[in-house]
Amino acid sequence: MPRRHLRMTGPADSPLRASLRELRTELGLPDDFPAEVLAEAAQAAKDPAVSAHEDATDLPFLTIDPPTSTDLDQAMHLERRRHGYRVHYAIADVAAFVRPGGALDTEAHRRVTTLYFPDGKVPLHPTLLSEGAASLLPGRTRPAALWRIDLDTEGGVVATSVRRALVRSRAKLDYAGVQRQIDTGTAEESLALLRVIGRLREEQEVARGGISLNVPEQEIVAHDGTYGLEYRAPLPADGWNAQLSLLTGMAAAHLMAETGTGILRTLPVAPDGAVARLRRSADALHIDWPHHVPYAQVVRSLDPNRADHAAFLQECTTLLRGAGYTVFDHGELPTPAVHAAVADLYTHCTAPLRRLVDRYAAELCLAAVAEREPPEWVGAALPGLPKEMADGTRRANTVERECVDLVEAALLKDRIGEIFDAYVVDVADQEPTTGTVHIDDPAVVARIDGGDTKLPLGERLRVRLTQADPGSSKVLFAPV
Repeated sequence: MPRRHLRMTGPADSPLRASLRELRTELGLPDDFPAEVLAEAAQAAKDPAVSAHEDATDLPFLTIDPPTSTDLDQAMHLERRRHGYRVHYAIADVAAFVRPGGALDTEAHRRVTTLYFPDGKVPLHPTLLSEGAASLLPGRTRPAALWRIDLDTEGGVVATSVRRALVRSRAKLDYAGVQRQIDTGTAEESLALLRVIGRLREEQEVARGGISLNVPEQEIVAHDGTYGLEYRAPLPADGWNAQLSLLTGMAAAHLMAETGTGILRTLPVAPDGAVARLRRSADALHIDWPHHVPYAQVVRSLDPNRADHAAFLQECTTLLRGAGYTVFDHGELPTPAVHAAVADLYTHCTAPLRRLVDRYAAELCLAAVAEREPPEWVGAALPGLPKEMADGTRRANTVERECVDLVEAALLKDRIGEIFDAYVVDVADQEPTTGTVHIDDPAVVARIDGGDTKLPLGERLRVRLTQADPGSSKVLFAPV
């Protein structure tokens, strides 16, 4: 199933929110933090370990996140230099608050990732830290792992460093506001450079053969007291901001590779069969894909606001299956070492408030720049991180899938028997009569059972809603 995201607004006492609370219970997810964890978090919030942090509060950082986000992992300040650009990228220093082997650390290893629901989240760390003392909120001095990445005039990396520092964000911005400021020419220099550097990094991505998928998000919206599903296509600013995170993740991976110890986010190259299958889908959707044109170039030509292009982007996510975490030591890189979609070495290091592995990646990089051995607690945990992250990622995917199924069922339960226009965006390899359809209105991506009929991958299809049961959290379609 393609990866999807749901966001929701509306009253806290709505039936849909009640069903989502029940889902948390059914999945056995952690809720309240144990008392000893909260006590340790409260103490850490009062007295973080910042004695080794330099003062970088003179840099006017800003953050770019969804409007309601308060767990702010990254802040940026961009500037020109004589022969290119300089990216200052501050990442929340969670290690300043989490004592190795303590109650907070143990609980973080139990949770692994923040779990997102349409109406809220199950956080990795207590909100006292993740949305308070450790979050890069505006007007607050915070400990950070501060990256400085120098780029040449074409956006290529020429120098990288990272150090512990105290930083202070000046503004919390959202994507729509950033896009508006940049488009109207009202953005200050540092923010205006986001487009300049973002586009250069996109060109670098093209040159190395990488690909970023602008898959539309499903969004729950309120209409006259009821709910509906719509798609939200990413803005260019979303992509430019993502390029800075990718840039930092790649820089971190290369630092680890140079020292011979680290943990990478890896993805094998998609097999020829998967690409051929995607070509058949493109043909059926009338996506122009000449044989001499690389897959990445085709994807960049797509408009996520178009229903047929959005359907193909959903299908493109099937090539991203198989990503994992791989540890290496003694200077020998794993096989594969590269993340196929990034087309370079890459690691997760920019979201430590929400993902366990990022705290360890930061420590490895700080040690690499300081030319010292990583802390003992990092080395001890490193071998077990890939499995922990795999289990945590699997749990997060289950939460996402069940949330989507539940919301779609709740919104479609009174429309059983209706006929919809759809695209078949996925067909099970071993069961070609079952798969996934993408419906434009309402914005639904759900299962289809063809009975005895093989499903036409990538083709437009009239489908009938046969099941929408919020109790079982499932939506099912059948060909007309």
